[in-house]
Amino acid sequence: MANTSSAQKASRQAARRTAVNRARVSRIRTLMKKVEEAIASGNKTEAQAAFKAAQPALMRGASHEVVHKNAVARKLSRLSKRIKALA
Repeated sequence: MANTSSAQKASRQAARRTAVNRARVSRIRTLMKKVEEAIASGNKTEAQAAFKAAQPALMRGASHEVVHKNAVARKLSRLSKRIKALA
């Protein structure tokens, strides 16, 4: 347990940030899964809609440093490439 009041406050803040970041990562994973499922089903319009919903969440995750910005760029690029390849 933290001894000083500043350490106690830092502990509370870390717990709050951890909860928020876990929620962000969970939401990103869910949205990515929806895009993957839409691509697997071969439905281009559904895949585009899911991608459009996932893109801002991923960018938000990168701006809050929950996910690395290069990883986000790579994932978005690969997903958009796969969506374009759908007939």
